[in-house]
Amino acid sequence: MPAAIDIDALRRYAVARTLFKPTTLPGAIRRLGFVQADPIRAPARAQDLTLRHRVVDYRAGDLEGRYSRLAVEEDCLVNYGFLPREHLALMHPRESARVWDAETQRKANDVLAFVRERGPVHPREVELHFAHGRVKNYWGGSSNATTQLLDGLHYRGLLRVKRRDSGTRIYEAVAHPPADESPEARARRAAALIELVVRKYAPLPAASLTYLVRLLGYGAPHLSAQTQAALRLARDELANCSIDGTTWYWPADENPASRRHAPDDALRLLAPFDPVVWDRRRFALLWGWTYKFEAYTPAPKRQFGYYALPMLWHDRVVGWANVTAPDGRLRPGFGFAERKPAGAAFRTALDDELQRLTQFLAPR
Repeated sequence: MPAAIDIDALRRYAVARTLFKPTTLPGAIRRLGFVQADPIRAPARAQDLTLRHRVVDYRAGDLEGRYSRLAVEEDCLVNYGFLPREHLALMHPRESARVWDAETQRKANDVLAFVRERGPVHPREVELHFAHGRVKNYWGGSSNATTQLLDGLHYRGLLRVKRRDSGTRIYEAVAHPPADESPEARARRAAALIELVVRKYAPLPAASLTYLVRLLGYGAPHLSAQTQAALRLARDELANCSIDGTTWYWPADENPASRRHAPDDALRLLAPFDPVVWDRRRFALLWGWTYKFEAYTPAPKRQFGYYALPMLWHDRVVGWANVTAPDGRLRPGFGFAERKPAGAAFRTALDDELQRLTQFLAPR
């Protein structure tokens, strides 16, 4: 008789299926399907903090340093990040939901022609050539107009990020092959996108599955009708169970109750956007407390800290850490959801993780 699937089994499964045995950098990105990016370094960028648990001897900055030699792209899915190049065909040519007015379109065409003629460009080169000035941004402040045009051309699939120089995107022109726009082909792409996010974030509460499909409107706004139709089919095709009134979904070829999902003895400090903890709804259901990302919360109102890294020990998220390294030496501060775990095993596991983090931050 198959083992029962309860919340403990789902918790072990959620951890084990994404914290796989460390592999190569391309292999890890392919296995994850998508790695969310964030520019904050505290003590490193989110993409580096995510990959360090999954890539052998990974160091902060390895992805940026090796990016131009990998079959990987900076692009959008449910948010902005890095994904295997083959996934671009699911979303490009992308049709933006925001249509440029005639003047903005004219400026964008001029910028695109400039990049095509010049080759890979730094945004500063484009700004010096065109002097577009500043424009009002989405948040009510002002932004560099050239930066917005480059971002818009990148989003629409007319530019790609060739590499980064000191964190700044260097763009080059790109052309995606024409897509099959038949109803059947669009439906297949939508179904593949849902499979991609389910395999990355499973097991998923029903509400989170719906939310993720809504977020696909960022990566594939032109397929919104198809993704909604594919979601209805996915609910019937995915494996699922109900626990305490919540329906959970996961890929039909996986078994959450498998004994191979047994947790290891390691303690890990996770990125705020690591797939283990990304879904805050799932986090509360699996671990019984609420974790918040507070980098943009005013300091007096923070409960966890500027960039709290969830602390996973075995299959439990027991607390969090804020880590700085201003002089090359780690300065961690810790908080715990309940009481700090007692005993030598926890202290040893934490010391080991801080040593791994120190090595990860050390330059090659």
